[in-house]
Amino acid sequence: MSGYLRTAILMAAMTALFLGIGALLGGMGGALIALVIALAMNAWTWWNSDRMVLNMHGARPASGPEGAALAALVHEMADRAGMPRPAVYIIEGDQPNAFATGRNPENAAVAATTGLLRSLSREEIAAVMAHELAHIRNHDTTIMTITATFAGAISMLANFALFFGGNRNNGMGLIGTLALMILAPLGAALVQMAISRGREYEADRVGAEICGNPLWLASALGKISGLAARIDNETAERNPATAHMFIVNPLHAHAHDRLFSTHPAPENRIAALREMAGHARPRGPWA
Repeated sequence: MSGYLRTAILMAAMTALFLGIGALLGGMGGALIALVIALAMNAWTWWNSDRMVLNMHGARPASGPEGAALAALVHEMADRAGMPRPAVYIIEGDQPNAFATGRNPENAAVAATTGLLRSLSREEIAAVMAHELAHIRNHDTTIMTITATFAGAISMLANFALFFGGNRNNGMGLIGTLALMILAPLGAALVQMAISRGREYEADRVGAEICGNPLWLASALGKISGLAARIDNETAERNPATAHMFIVNPLHAHAHDRLFSTHPAPENRIAALREMAGHARPRGPWA
């Protein structure tokens, strides 16, 4: 099953979960109110996401010899991928990591930590930034905003039922309603995290195509996941809601895929990239 199809199925499941819970807990009127409120909140966040996240992590525009080299590399790959050139930023931090942000490819930015630039070879840096370009080209920011909208709306419905009693004629009884109030937001969070993990696999695949060599990205993931597990990212720890944006979990994720992890296990991603390399001839202008 392709990454796009898997995402579509999960988003359909999130929509169905919202509609069903809305009808049971708050009636369709309550469901629509929760959706409108969640949509407004997330639309504002989505529109301002690039500035908010970059400022949150202390990112500065790429400058100086190190920044100019990174920007040139990113822009060359964006040109080759036939997509708009994103703004390029650098974050002062020892943990090797990177992320992309922005509401669409025309208003996007990529950021890399100084730890990443010091730890990786030029080919590995190219692969990491290609992964971030893939997120931009795949409109992953928009996808995650949509899922966040439904997850937020489901949580609002649960709170509505908790404080105002919800729909008393839903036929579930008090115990059933209480159970649904607890399990509904949990189920929404699980679907949201599953979509996030699926988008990482898809960005790995497309990023490997953009940089021209899946093994560069496999090597980069091996290095940065090992270093990130030992080096703190204090800004990310203070703002865990941004963890899903990074190429590897900055919050020291466990080694295996787990229900509550926003990222697949690095070993699984590396294995998929190595399998991809076995079916494609590596290419790239940086070899």
